[in-house]
Amino acid sequence: MTHLDHYTPDPAYGAQVQKGGDKWTLILVRELRHAPETVWPALIDPEQLREWAPFVVDGDLGTVGNTVKLTWVGNPTPIDTRVTQADAPKVLEFGDIRWELQASDSGTRLTLWTNIDHRFVAWGAAGWHIAFDVLDRLLGGNPIGRLAGAEAMKFAGWQRLVGEYAEQFGVKAPKWAQNTEPQLRS
Repeated sequence: MTHLDHYTPDPAYGAQVQKGGDKWTLILVRELRHAPETVWPALIDPEQLREWAPFVVDGDLGTVGNTVKLTWVGNPTPIDTRVTQADAPKVLEFGDIRWELQASDSGTRLTLWTNIDHRFVAWGAAGWHIAFDVLDRLLGGNPIGRLAGAEAMKFAGWQRLVGEYAEQFGVKAPKWAQNTEPQLRS
């Protein structure tokens, strides 16, 4: 059962980009209401990732040197991805993704760095924004279900976030994100 009907994402926040050529680095920071020891397994365990992340993996991400097949939602081609850093529960790095977890008064300050094609940086920020919300609710025992790929693109909250992040990053928003009633082709 999902609670997606009762979910509206907050306005765009906590994101920045480092620009460099065609690949930019998207950096998102979120405060989660859960301790790093609770968040860490959700970042490395294939079953937990399947509940919130925009990708699936066929193995554990918690051991340096492990190579897993990572498959993005909506793209059936798996990518061989090697874990290059796994310092539980502080730092995790694999492929083009780096996570840092820092204990905070409210739980965990989670920071994501991910390389992304500059044309899709606002889309990526919106997708990760929603993924973090799904993760926080999942860890809190109030799951709303994963919302990624084509399903996310149909979601009005994602469409709004794309426009907001495009404005923050100084990139051109898709025409549908500039309208009051966004439309996507199916």
